[in-house]
Amino acid sequence: MTDEPLPALRPLAEWPRLESAVPPDPEVERKVAEILAALTPEEKIGQLVQPELAQLTAEDVRAYRIGSALNGAGIWPDGKRHAAVRDWVDMVDHFWSAAERAWEGRPFRIPFLWATDAVHGHNNVYGATVFPHNIGLGAAGDPELIRRIGAATAREVAATGMDWIFAPTVTNPRDRRWGRYYEGYGEDPALGYAYGRAMVEGLQGDAAALRTDERVLATLKHWIADGGTADGGDRGTARCEEQVLRDIHAQGFLGGIRAGAQSVMVSFSSWEHPANYDHTPGRAEPYNHKVHGSRYLITDVLKGALGFDGIVISDWDAHAEVAGCSAGDANYAINAGLDVLMVAGRDAWQSVYRNALEGLRSGVIAPERIDDAVRRVLRVKMRAGLWERPRPGARSLTGPGAPAVIGSAEHRELAREATRKSLVLLKNTPGVLPIAPTARVLVCGSAADDLQKQCGGWTLTWQGDDVERADLPGGATMADALREAVGAGTCTVDPVLESAEPGAFDVAVVCLGEDAYAEMRGTVKPWRSIGYADLKRSYARDLELLRRLRAAGVPVVTVFFTGRPLYCTEEINLSDAFVVAWLPGPFAQGVADVLVADARGGVRYDFQGRLPSSWPRTRDASAVNRIPPHLPDYRVPAEETAPTGRHRPLFAVGHGLSVHEASPAGPLEPHVPEPAPPAPAVDGPLRVLDADGTPYRLRIGGHNTWSREDVHLDRVTDCLIVRSTPLPAGAGLNLVFKGYQAFVYAEAPGGEPADLRGYLDGGGSLRFSVRVRQAPSAPLHLACHDDFPAQPGLDLAPWLPGAGAEEWTEVAVPLAELAAIGTDLRHVAVPFMLYTAGTAELDVAEVSWQLG
Repeated sequence: MTDEPLPALRPLAEWPRLESAVPPDPEVERKVAEILAALTPEEKIGQLVQPELAQLTAEDVRAYRIGSALNGAGIWPDGKRHAAVRDWVDMVDHFWSAAERAWEGRPFRIPFLWATDAVHGHNNVYGATVFPHNIGLGAAGDPELIRRIGAATAREVAATGMDWIFAPTVTNPRDRRWGRYYEGYGEDPALGYAYGRAMVEGLQGDAAALRTDERVLATLKHWIADGGTADGGDRGTARCEEQVLRDIHAQGFLGGIRAGAQSVMVSFSSWEHPANYDHTPGRAEPYNHKVHGSRYLITDVLKGALGFDGIVISDWDAHAEVAGCSAGDANYAINAGLDVLMVAGRDAWQSVYRNALEGLRSGVIAPERIDDAVRRVLRVKMRAGLWERPRPGARSLTGPGAPAVIGSAEHRELAREATRKSLVLLKNTPGVLPIAPTARVLVCGSAADDLQKQCGGWTLTWQGDDVERADLPGGATMADALREAVGAGTCTVDPVLESAEPGAFDVAVVCLGEDAYAEMRGTVKPWRSIGYADLKRSYARDLELLRRLRAAGVPVVTVFFTGRPLYCTEEINLSDAFVVAWLPGPFAQGVADVLVADARGGVRYDFQGRLPSSWPRTRDASAVNRIPPHLPDYRVPAEETAPTGRHRPLFAVGHGLSVHEASPAGPLEPHVPEPAPPAPAVDGPLRVLDADGTPYRLRIGGHNTWSREDVHLDRVTDCLIVRSTPLPAGAGLNLVFKGYQAFVYAEAPGGEPADLRGYLDGGGSLRFSVRVRQAPSAPLHLACHDDFPAQPGLDLAPWLPGAGAEEWTEVAVPLAELAAIGTDLRHVAVPFMLYTAGTAELDVAEVSWQLG
């Protein structure tokens, strides 16, 4: 732990007025006003639209006077996954040059900004240093470490010619089911405050450093309470009192804004509270409490009460979820106070541009609102010294003779140090740790040789679930690190314990871990257990492996890779030592540094990590169960759980052992779940889609379509990833999958699940008629949930007919087959889903569940 103490917070009776480390500058304001007065309405709107790389051309930048752009996760120059650093620099330089041409002939110019997600290092760029995710950094409890990581990240981002990153995430995660839990530093608001401040200081430096080309603009996200939604719902609804917003969810923003953060990104989530008013009442569709449409939270609180004078930017297409807005119309959200609109699709961003321009001309958007937004964009660009910076390809970290900072040895050593400091020892039996460097070591478990499980989401791609060794040069799995530490001759790697004899080893290091995930796909449904072994069949096999090793009598050291605290009491009881490694990234040597002794058998590095979040005692203890120390009169919101009885934490915030400390004797008491009730009886077929329509909501989701598109039975639905065309006479749908990850599914109205085990007990099947027009180029899966990848899908290859036949084929998939792969038929909100990452065309009709 660092000697730098966390701040002593106090309850806030009102929103505090903040003093920024980057103060107002009269000369900057004069220059901003001068340029603003000379801009046309079209030029102003162009500064407020931020398209995505794959949907933008240099000519667009010139023609629309676009002010900034971004590359999303998994989007690279020319689609090259392993694009070289020079490719990135040239790409940014190309768009920057187009923006320069746009202002030729004018008495002024407005430099272009390039933005990127860099949430644990410059994680979209091949070869860049990947640091531990925030939840692990929170365990380190070291603000100075965070500053150093921020400075290193800034240098690597600047070395690709970019100016702006969408980090740090300063959310306060309050529910372990949330798929973005690991993006927060922990549940302690004081930690969020200190880290929000430290990371901004590392990324931006002070006002003078920010003007150099070795620093980048930081973005605090996501304003506000995205970690406080009911049931941990991603893009869900928080219903807490405003006092909780101030004292819990705002603290990371308060620290970051005081440090001088120049942008704030708004949350997809909602805040349902009387204070969150509809700023334009009387519309056909009333305001739905989305923060992107909240004039109260954006304008009255963030800009007004707090005094934030930087850019407020939307999240990816998030304006489309505000009532009265759409993918191509953000006017209500602009009026709420958004300054820059991040809009992915080409048609969508051009439509947002046109609608905003028309809104300005018609008076729907006041000129003062647009001027406020443009003024903030220009102010931030000036504070960043963009008028003085050379073109992206000729800066101090990009031009000829520039030092090679991407993935430098110094930065990788910093990542290794951060990994060491983040490890939390939950259980320790004296004499097991540290492992002697001469020991015979067995390495097993699902995470033994798996970089995906170590790195988690937002690693080269969005979900990080397709990362391979070749994507992370220099990366080391736990197997690699332990071979290096004790020698390949005495280290045996057998992940599923196929051939090794446990009794032949001095110690077994068992590596468990969640599969990689990011937002949306990592969220656990409200009705599901948060027990590690309950979440997936593959996780349950890890528990069985621990049982086998315990029966064999070999000492066991368990290393758990996870983005959140999960119930794993039996796994702890079966281990002699249990280490939480969080999501450390690709440098597992940092874990081995602590696990393995030095040459004389002494401790090389002791465990320094302490829990940044409480650890659950039961399988259903999903929400925070801790009273914040600075809030002795804290009234526990409905979204949280009072820390009493069975909901007392198993291990409290701040828990963590030294290698010299022993755990209390005896096993921990396991939580025995209630048995499932009998399956309700069913007496007939379940209609999903037939000639009379559907009782369900048909939807499309997937790549760049995570806000979902409705499928219509009376007209064509055509989006980026799927085209759906109704067949004549209501016979069904023609579905064209376009080669992106895509889901087409039927969802229960309201999303409430039904217990359909009666169909399984009755020997039932899921049936549908199909004609294959174009054979799938990748596996086409059938599923009965919208909980991918937490629940599995069934490859339809054995059931599908060949392409080209005009006759319909009836497919009948036994529900026993779906149950066998782990489908939860007790909670079915989606009785039918097809998904694939490839291309395909097929006609689908007469979808139902049948008995017998």
